Amino acid sequence: MSEDAINILVYSDDAATRQQVIEGVGLRPAKDLPTVKWHEAATPWGAVDGLKQHSPALLILDGETQKSGGMSVAREIRDRFDDVPPIVILTARPQDAWLAEWAGAAEVVTAPLDPLDLQQRVSTALRSAR
Repeated sequence: MSEDAINILVYSDDAATRQQVIEGVGLRPAKDLPTVKWHEAATPWGAVDGLKQHSPALLILDGETQKSGGMSVAREIRDRFDDVPPIVILTARPQDAWLAEWAGAAEVVTAPLDPLDLQQRVSTALRSAR
């Protein structure tokens, strides 16, 4: 990884979902963006800890995670921290987009995850933070 790589944290209790996101976005979401160093969290505490340790440029949170879904984690992070990076929330249903936006999502991606849509939304969220 080059020195200008950006950190992205992906939170899901499902390792397959985390892997699908990482593979879908890849090492560089767009030509005009730096390479990505991925960090994974399977618990809400891991997500908060990852935010503190890695200062990610973007959070990708799975809204379908059991017990503490990505939307509740997004609200908790927004309530606890002053400088919060853009958040992309993954949802199973398009009807949940309004709830994800209420939770603070800059972008919402609906399952099934389309790698091109995921790359585009991640890129848009990263550019908005510049």
